[in-house]
Amino acid sequence: MALVLNIETATTNCSVSLSNDGETLVLKEDKSAGYSHAETLHIFIDEVFKIAKLNPTDIDAVAVSKGPGSYTGLRIGVSTAKGLCFALDKPLLAINTLEVLANQVKIDNGYVIPMLDARRMEVYSAVYNTNLDLQREIKAEILTEESYSELLNKGKVYFIGNGVEKTKSLISHPNAVFIEGKLPSSNEMAMLSELKYKKSDTEDVAYFEPYYLKDFVALKKKS
Repeated sequence: MALVLNIETATTNCSVSLSNDGETLVLKEDKSAGYSHAETLHIFIDEVFKIAKLNPTDIDAVAVSKGPGSYTGLRIGVSTAKGLCFALDKPLLAINTLEVLANQVKIDNGYVIPMLDARRMEVYSAVYNTNLDLQREIKAEILTEESYSELLNKGKVYFIGNGVEKTKSLISHPNAVFIEGKLPSSNEMAMLSELKYKKSDTEDVAYFEPYYLKDFVALKKKS
């Protein structure tokens, strides 16, 4: 049993939760279209402790969504988590962002494909089975009309995440189920961080870096 502070900043959703024994106690998040992490993350952390009537020193660990996702969002989340771990002398737990997203789907058959927008027609994605066991490694891939056709021909495939909109414009297979409007949340991190804590699956706070999957590319402003 562990009291964990969970931080999710891999997308536009700035999300913070306190969980105990794998159950969310308090959740604060901002799902607005813009990135508000720099302004709201520390405020949310302070608020979840106040709502729970707990002190930061009460927690057993800090969990952070490690990526893939937004370069800037991940940097803010990981930097904050590491700072708290140093200050409080608590272990750091790193949770895969796509696994966090996949845990929003509960199915009896088929596959779950969590996907995050990676610009243009590219997404970060992975494939999970009904037990949410990883079936295909995480990778950045360019979408086409034939993407995931082998899985779709076998049965239902549930797509979730902010990469769904571009996927929906290409894939029209009858077995494709598109779950729209969903982003990774620290709410689903609760169970995953509890499992990591029980296994003592922690990170080296000094050397841990986010899982970017791709190098950061700065885009030129439109004139």
